[in-house]
Amino acid sequence: MALTGHSIIAGETVLGSDGSTRAVNPSTNGELEPAYSFVGAAEVEQAARAAEEAFAQYRDIDPERRAAFLDAAAERIEAVRGELVERAMQETGLPEARLVGETARTTGQLRMFASVIRQGDFHGVRIDPAQPERTSAPRVDLRQRKVPLGPVAVFGASNFPLAFSVAGGDTASALAAGCPVIVKAHNAHPGTSELVGRAVTEAAAATGMPAGVFSLLYGPGAEVGQALVRDPRITAVGFTGSRSGGLALVEAANARPVPIPVYAEMSSINPVFVLPGALAGDIETLAQGFLGSVTGSSGQLCTSPGLLLVPTGEAGDRLVEAIARVFAGSTGQTMLTPGIHRAWQAGVAALASRPEARKVAEGTAGAGENAPAPVVFETTAEAFSADEVFSREIFGAASLIVRYDDAARLPELASGMEGQLTATLHLADTDHEAVRALLPVLERLAGRILAGGWPTGVEVGHAVIHGGPFPATSNSATTSVGSLAIERFLRPVSYQSLPEALLPAPVRDDNAYALNRRIDGTMHMEGAAQSGAPAEGGAR
Repeated sequence: MALTGHSIIAGETVLGSDGSTRAVNPSTNGELEPAYSFVGAAEVEQAARAAEEAFAQYRDIDPERRAAFLDAAAERIEAVRGELVERAMQETGLPEARLVGETARTTGQLRMFASVIRQGDFHGVRIDPAQPERTSAPRVDLRQRKVPLGPVAVFGASNFPLAFSVAGGDTASALAAGCPVIVKAHNAHPGTSELVGRAVTEAAAATGMPAGVFSLLYGPGAEVGQALVRDPRITAVGFTGSRSGGLALVEAANARPVPIPVYAEMSSINPVFVLPGALAGDIETLAQGFLGSVTGSSGQLCTSPGLLLVPTGEAGDRLVEAIARVFAGSTGQTMLTPGIHRAWQAGVAALASRPEARKVAEGTAGAGENAPAPVVFETTAEAFSADEVFSREIFGAASLIVRYDDAARLPELASGMEGQLTATLHLADTDHEAVRALLPVLERLAGRILAGGWPTGVEVGHAVIHGGPFPATSNSATTSVGSLAIERFLRPVSYQSLPEALLPAPVRDDNAYALNRRIDGTMHMEGAAQSGAPAEGGAR
């Protein structure tokens, strides 16, 4: 499939006239063809107008048709998987196995949200029937459901060219909710974005969706992104990226005459707490697991553990020594872009400049460009608490070991940390008392708490939370992964005393969609059990 280098607006390719860019192969720093033309304010306005026009129809499309659209998008992405993976490898430096898995995760998410549409619990139906004979005062008929917000702007992520990009979790959940989507493609992987964007566009046409249900725009991040967020027809934003980028979108959204929510996933160092009892186990396996989690995908995962808290003493020393051995034997992998590599170098240099930081070990740089050697540092709990540099995220294969002298101090250490996506515990039965004291702090700190294992590798399902308090995200009440992500693009509406003929289908007495509904406070489980299999997990 020949790449065009054009944006897609409401099913039509559009040649921009505001400059252009080419993808760069990060392993060679060589440019890739074709050039991708940038759109300007007029094209942003065109896409937003088309999305608003589509919303009037798409919001009320029969659930089965909407689900079929998502299924069709998954099928068309799978149909170009070979070409898609090949192009993504060139644009990102990520290995084939990782991208094959990410393709499966992307199509799995689409199918999971198709099943969410068919099952229907996201409607959140509650009915309080009228009680005209109630003696205290007659009760009116009240019926509640959730409705889609409207057009949504989605920003493709640099580190996940598929699963958090054009047809990733933000797009899938917004489309499932009934919201048209305009995607701002990430300029680091424009060809990958075009292939996926064309698959979604073809799926929309094949299933009879209104053309404006999906658009894909190329342009400078600041100009096009800000224009999208400021457009009055955009009702919500999904973003995965840097703290500075996310906060700029939040600021723009809040400055609008009518502010809108920005669901931004931003910054997290994902602390891992090694309790004393865990050191009586297999230390070599613990060290290898840490290395794999820090260096997987060159450390460019939102849940990569940037912080490992280890007890002082002989057992803790043995773990640090094992970590030093495995890191010294590691080899760097190509990072996503030269710019991300430069940011990693700056972060490591800032950490190394601290006199309280000791370099534990450093691996070997990888072949080619932008493949720095993995590195791990060590400091004390006191130094960590006193210097904010130790808490900064370094996006890439680098981590910091913090030595603590008493598990009773862990709640204090954790309470001084910023909000996180994850917090991980390695523990034994003898550590339960200490963990009981720590857990309430971790519940306020992170969106996902793990016992054993490592934070990378997020399961995509119905119970997962990929979110957390600021600055992990801009809205701690939500998740960007899992079926609950659909809630971000819905709001509740209550109907009082409307005639049956005017009520929307989900709240009518006949329950045409066979939904589970709460009636007069009691759940009526009438829906078919079609929750569907979770999507395939993936490193995140």
